[in-house]
Amino acid sequence: MSLPFEIRCRRASTLEQGQEREIIIARNGRPAAKLVPMDTVLAGKRIGVAKGKFKVPDSIDAHNDELAHLFLGGQS
Repeated sequence: MSLPFEIRCRRASTLEQGQEREIIIARNGRPAAKLVPMDTVLAGKRIGVAKGKFKVPDSIDAHNDELAHLFLGGQS
């Protein structure tokens, strides 16, 4: 027997808000799974993390036409 949608949503909401630490999911009256909140770690700075770590050669665009031809399968 599955729970009605609104009850499932309310249970998930209480878990997200930290009001419950775990929810036991049962199948045929026997525990089948445990739903627990994930520990969230805030993402650090990502943009610009490699700045100054490598040098882009001046000739980086020298083969753009050839690469476009390869990616387009010869339909340039």
